[in-house]
Amino acid sequence: MACGGRLGRKGLGAVTALAAAFTLVTGCGHEGGKGGHPATTTHSPSPTATATGRPRATPSPRPTTATPRPPASPTTLPAAPRTIPSVRSFTPKAGPGWRPGARSRVVADTRGPLADEAGLIARELGIPVSSGPVRRGDLQLALRPKQSGGAEAYVLTVRDGRALITGSTDTGVFYGTRTVKQALRSGDRLPQGVIRDWPDRSQRGLNLDIARKYFPPSWIEARLREMADLKLNQLGLHFSDDQAFRIQSSSHPEIVAPQHLTKQELRNIVRLAQSLHITVIPEIDSPGHLGAVIRAHPALQLRTATGAAFRGAVDITNPAAARIVDDLMREFAPLFPGRYWHLGGDEYGALMSRNPEATYPALATAARLAYGPKGRIQDLATAWLNARAAVARELGKVPKAWNDGFFAGGVVTPARDIQVEYWTGRESGARKPEEYLREGRTVVNLNDEYLYYVLGQPNNFRYPTGRRIYEEWTPAVLRGTTPVKDPALTGPARIQGARFAVWCDIANAQTPTQVADRIRLPLAALAQKLWTPGKPPLSWKNFTALSARLTK
Repeated sequence: MACGGRLGRKGLGAVTALAAAFTLVTGCGHEGGKGGHPATTTHSPSPTATATGRPRATPSPRPTTATPRPPASPTTLPAAPRTIPSVRSFTPKAGPGWRPGARSRVVADTRGPLADEAGLIARELGIPVSSGPVRRGDLQLALRPKQSGGAEAYVLTVRDGRALITGSTDTGVFYGTRTVKQALRSGDRLPQGVIRDWPDRSQRGLNLDIARKYFPPSWIEARLREMADLKLNQLGLHFSDDQAFRIQSSSHPEIVAPQHLTKQELRNIVRLAQSLHITVIPEIDSPGHLGAVIRAHPALQLRTATGAAFRGAVDITNPAAARIVDDLMREFAPLFPGRYWHLGGDEYGALMSRNPEATYPALATAARLAYGPKGRIQDLATAWLNARAAVARELGKVPKAWNDGFFAGGVVTPARDIQVEYWTGRESGARKPEEYLREGRTVVNLNDEYLYYVLGQPNNFRYPTGRRIYEEWTPAVLRGTTPVKDPALTGPARIQGARFAVWCDIANAQTPTQVADRIRLPLAALAQKLWTPGKPPLSWKNFTALSARLTK
């Protein structure tokens, strides 16, 4: 959130050549395997998640190598593959496992709904795609609409010299291909047996501030590819703030910064994201953080009784302010086909004053005229939030807002369907996360103690580490370091997930390359904690080594 005070894809072509030599000895493209964390047969599929419908686009692979291991004993039970995130359930069977050989193919209907998934994993493995029939040595992808576990679940079965990924949707099958890719990099084969895998939380991702700092499209696309391999499914784009508005606009070109994403560049980013089963969530923060709009429309500036201006805050009694924000929402909605829209709602200047009604008497008068003698400025702000949420609904979106945009005890109540993105307890009068959960609201975790990477570390922020996320944080830790204690409030239906947030308050503190390098392990740790609940199976040392192996 606007905290104002807040790997490219790799191929596995060398595996094919190694397996081809083994084929001359064994007669098939398969070898046994070992390594990985202990095999498990626990857990049963439960949570569901929404699949992402999308147009197709496929990123290019990059070459890599894998070191072959000798075949395991025919009677040895293999360990689960080492992946990030770790798989939730593995039932091992004795056998040689699977790896791509000289005659291996990815088998799927080349004109069907899995064509893109098949094409991507085939390029990564360096083998062809075929419509079948399936034969020994193949990796088959198939939809099973009635398969249990939810839209993001998959089953990966290795037996009879072949591997099969099934899921009820193409999203689940895609995640199965990510497991294949990682397993072949970490252990150079898929172990014999059955993997059943599904996420604990349905919202998992990265939040990126491109308003304060420009990031090239290629940089954003590289992060999308890394996210997809980690089974992360959301990219939040904060593209409007006091510093700049960073996307080309036809309705209000006057607010756009010279350095920005064109609409075509944005379309390319969204198209790639959709092909990788990632939803891009737009955020136009209001009624604070609108400095880019105010520079072009100074009459919208909120001022105190003495004429002082609060940076980025618009006068919410001026209808022109709402019209501009609504114009932008309607213009950009078609460019973001995902289901969510982020309204912002945080750090509105008038409500950060010790005595809002005395400091902004014109707003106080307007509140009483609109809502009676008990009306306060917070009611005007809540009405603004609700009005923008109504526009989001009109556009087919589920609205989201930062937790400090939800006020208690007012005449006007925030709409019940606005999802709470909980980021802070630092603000004066900040409400505890339990309050939102007890109101029955859906909450997403962006805890600024663990998940806020604020460039330059202003206002007592410190760069979060992957180790702290991995060893200390859980989705229930919404504020500070203390988890919400009531388990009835912290399940996947209530706290639906989390995003790691990059905020660029001191934009030049790091280069884009440095940002990419330093968020790699935090994103990997977050992916692990959101997909597989409980204590991770690897030590931090082994986890970092695995991450390095998977991304080298």
